[in-house]
Amino acid sequence: MRTKYFYELQTIIGFFVIVLFSLSPLKVYSQDVKQTEERMMRQADENIEKYRKGDITIQFITPDGKPLRNATVEIRQKTHDFLFGCIIFDLIRGENPYKPELFKERFKKIFNLAVFPFYWPGYESRQGFTQWEAMLPVIDWCKLNGITTKGHPLVWATQSGMPQWLSEYNVNETEELLKTRVLNITSGFRDKIELWDVVNEPIHVRTWKNKIRNFNDENDWDISESIPLVADYVEDALRWAKQGNPKATLLINEYRTLADESSRKSYELLLKELKKRNAPLSGIGIQAHEPRQEWFSPIEVWKTFDLYWGMGFPIHITEYHPQSSGVPITGIWRSGSWTPEAQVESTEQFVKLCFGHPGVVSINWWGFSDRNIWLPGGGLVDEEYRPKPVYLMLDKLINQTWKTSISANTGNQGTVSFRGFFGEYDIVVSKPDGNIEVFPVHVSKKEENKWVFTTH
Repeated sequence: MRTKYFYELQTIIGFFVIVLFSLSPLKVYSQDVKQTEERMMRQADENIEKYRKGDITIQFITPDGKPLRNATVEIRQKTHDFLFGCIIFDLIRGENPYKPELFKERFKKIFNLAVFPFYWPGYESRQGFTQWEAMLPVIDWCKLNGITTKGHPLVWATQSGMPQWLSEYNVNETEELLKTRVLNITSGFRDKIELWDVVNEPIHVRTWKNKIRNFNDENDWDISESIPLVADYVEDALRWAKQGNPKATLLINEYRTLADESSRKSYELLLKELKKRNAPLSGIGIQAHEPRQEWFSPIEVWKTFDLYWGMGFPIHITEYHPQSSGVPITGIWRSGSWTPEAQVESTEQFVKLCFGHPGVVSINWWGFSDRNIWLPGGGLVDEEYRPKPVYLMLDKLINQTWKTSISANTGNQGTVSFRGFFGEYDIVVSKPDGNIEVFPVHVSKKEENKWVFTTH
């Protein structure tokens, strides 16, 4: 996430923009744009059927080895393998979170991924005194509810990513302190957090050495550095994280790649350099909120996914943040204003593109509630945690459209076959004698998904 220095100014400007654009229609786009979107949504739907589902065959037999004939089977998907997530900072920061139980209820209904804040200035504002204990109750709640946990970020070479006390040390000393931080966190949370944004925004900020030498320079953004020099400190951080937790999924995270070809190319060059060095990079993070008011072209989104997936990297959408505050839509694809209706339509389109591309494995929202949000109106629920239209749309997609729920009969062979989304299921068998048995299965992209169960 980028700096919030101009948040108050944006709010004031946003008020006047809302007035100016209040008469702007939601759907301002050409026939070509409409046809392109319709075509790409059809492609996404076809891909979802092809890549997000598997063929499943289950046979039920009696204790004497005979087929269990004419039994009713209810196939109930419980979880997704694909990760739908959001930051969970609201439950970490501050001693008294607002309505935490309601927050949790809304959160877990649609999300199976939670991102925890590890910004160095907040995590260790005083050297040697970290906030690790504040994380544990929320991590434990996530684990209890089947929610994957992720940490963000370990390394961020900006003022927002470096505590002030670090300025008292020279470059070599800060590198040792950084190494210690990465090792301590990844090893200390080894059984708690399995997914990490190791380095944040490396192609748009200074290298670690350069930032330390220019510690108090507030110009942290859009800095052009040599790719090999960037790769030096990124590679180090990845290797430290790998040492701390060899089983962790390690990412780097970058912005503006969806909208800007130059950024996309620079990220590609860095990834190639890291691959050449055999750096332990598990996947890549793509932010989806820069430029902050842009309606991303689905053509460019798909092109970006194809590029990085073609390099062999699983893609994580790390920071998605469409607004509903009335500010104007920017970019060349759509115009109008970011109304609640635009937030719904843009989100549905983008999420379908992500779920419909075989290279994407997760998508994460950068704010849950309008009560505590980075970009005004960017939440999925309002200040009182009431679901907004965008939340209701996502709930329907994630928990209905993209979840398998089927009734079947075993017939004479004692077998049911179906095609279902990847995830965990309960297979509920109602036998002719009235007895009911439940068999848990995990439908996985990497498995054959064939089972034989003996009933009792």
